[in-house]
Amino acid sequence: MDGDGDGDGDGALERWRYVHNVVVPPAAMSATEARERLARGYRLENAYLEDVLVGCSTVRPAVDGVVTVIARVLPGFRGRGFGKALYERGLAHARVQGAEAVETCVLAVNEDGLRFAGRCGFVEVERYVLDGGDDEWVDLRLGL
Repeated sequence: MDGDGDGDGDGALERWRYVHNVVVPPAAMSATEARERLARGYRLENAYLEDVLVGCSTVRPAVDGVVTVIARVLPGFRGRGFGKALYERGLAHARVQGAEAVETCVLAVNEDGLRFAGRCGFVEVERYVLDGGDDEWVDLRLGL
């Protein structure tokens, strides 16, 4: 798996957004929203198997010692270690930020994602529905 090597700015961001929107349709994001995340210091990375896009990740900047790491793998590539590789890269970036704890969030209907997070050592801390939404989200935390 190769990470963030697209290097073509808007094209790389559009590929990141594509994976995000396929994996998390209730939180589909516009190009403007994706650019805003970059401007706020989010690390957005694409993952490839050779030249095939397989997933993406997000590492949010630390807030009160907590870094949020999110890995997304396209459905046809799940169960092949890409999620684990994305999380390991994200966790490495969290450590560089001095994270005291790492969180992730998963759409509650994504049972595969919740099982994966549990296997990685994440523990559920909260379930909620965003204002104006219908979808339940799960926040999970991993102590470092």
